[in-house]
Amino acid sequence: MTQPTTLSDLKVGMQLNATVKAIELYGAFVDIGIGNDALLHISQFGKPVKNVEDAAKVGDKLTVYVIKVDAENKRIAVSLVKPATVTWEDVNEGVMFTGQVIRVESYGAFVDIGAERPGMVHISELADGFVRNASDVVKVGDSVTARVLKVNKKKKQIDLSLKAPEEPRVRVADFEDDEPMQTAFAMAFQKATTTKGDASAKNAAKHAQRAKRQQREDNEEIFERTLKNHRG
Repeated sequence: MTQPTTLSDLKVGMQLNATVKAIELYGAFVDIGIGNDALLHISQFGKPVKNVEDAAKVGDKLTVYVIKVDAENKRIAVSLVKPATVTWEDVNEGVMFTGQVIRVESYGAFVDIGAERPGMVHISELADGFVRNASDVVKVGDSVTARVLKVNKKKKQIDLSLKAPEEPRVRVADFEDDEPMQTAFAMAFQKATTTKGDASAKNAAKHAQRAKRQQREDNEEIFERTLKNHRG
């Protein structure tokens, strides 16, 4: 962790080492090593605080995070709460995140994925098959890869799963063609019918030619007889 030395070095989200210099009703002023003290407001202690003196003492060493920098007025606001690195726009169904288990309950586990709120993995989504106790699968501090099942951005709720996504089922209809498939028998029958039809056509053509030739011969014979009788 690089400690900044000037106000211009500060960036929102930056992690700093700090020392409490003064306690006020509304918070504490801390020295972050740049010559300008930062304000740690009472609302930024990460837990409900009624009296600042109950949460911090002059001389305490703290790890703080920059949440606001007003360079013009040389004002700096810090927090004990690590800012979210994942925005709500980043959290969508199906997206995978690597996070850390921060709490385990009988009904599941809570995982910090870097968002404003941790996500919850229900016991039924911890592993394939039956899980009796969530603690049988995960422990606080475990690093896990979780998939977003559902997100309610209005209520700031994230449902996660540690199970692998199911493969899409293949439907028989996906392989069906627009035309019905022919059985081997139907194909053979069609071939035989076509072949038989071709043979019948050829035979019919031969009969027609034979009949035409016979008719021509008959006509010639009749014509010859007619001429003979006329000459006689």
